[in-house]
Amino acid sequence: MLKEERFETIISQLKEKNKVKFEELALLLHVSEDTIRRDIDTLHRNGLLSKVRGGAMLREKDPLSFQDRQSFLTKEKDIIALKTQQFLKDGMTVFMDGGTTVCAVTNYMPLDIKLRIITNNYSLPAILSKFKNIELVMLGGIYHHDLAVTIGTTTCNEASQYIADLFIMGTCAIDVDFGISATAIPDGETKKAMAQASKRIIALANRNKLRRTEAFKVCNIHDIESLITDLDSNDPELEPFRNTGIQII
Repeated sequence: MLKEERFETIISQLKEKNKVKFEELALLLHVSEDTIRRDIDTLHRNGLLSKVRGGAMLREKDPLSFQDRQSFLTKEKDIIALKTQQFLKDGMTVFMDGGTTVCAVTNYMPLDIKLRIITNNYSLPAILSKFKNIELVMLGGIYHHDLAVTIGTTTCNEASQYIADLFIMGTCAIDVDFGISATAIPDGETKKAMAQASKRIIALANRNKLRRTEAFKVCNIHDIESLITDLDSNDPELEPFRNTGIQII
């Protein structure tokens, strides 16, 4: 079994049981306890668990070290969420739009972070209820049941009343020549309104959304500052984006 596969199994066992012992992991993975100890040390250094006597236990999610974490997590949205944490700083006003990846970003924030989050994503209030220092501003408009967001003129007008330090944008498609595009006009219009009212834009995109276009244009590739994907920044799939002047993470 590859080291990365062992890491995934250890994390999976922790999510299921909250605490695991060296000997039970060694039996499960058919390796020595010394190997398990080294694996636990590596995962602990990267902030993915806490070491305890005789084993390991889950820790609160936080943005400790982001280097190499993507090697230990196979879920695309978790990888992207962890990479995004470095951009969130106390005191920021942040736009967040819809999508499960944006929800994952909030799940990984430290509990004591101080932000104003402005969003049309109605999945976020439940997630953010445990964050006592978050000022949450929900944008009005017409509720879209399938996307769990508000859309329409009211949503866009309310977004335009703010100036955000950062827009964390979920994407449907991103292409070097045609920029970021959306499948539906109402969703795209909301993204446009948030982008126009933001000082910086970060686009989140898994590998399946790269080099793709949809029907509605949101913005050009040069309008975003950073592209965050689940791929390693040196992956050949990202080659077309390297000469665009944007940061690839």
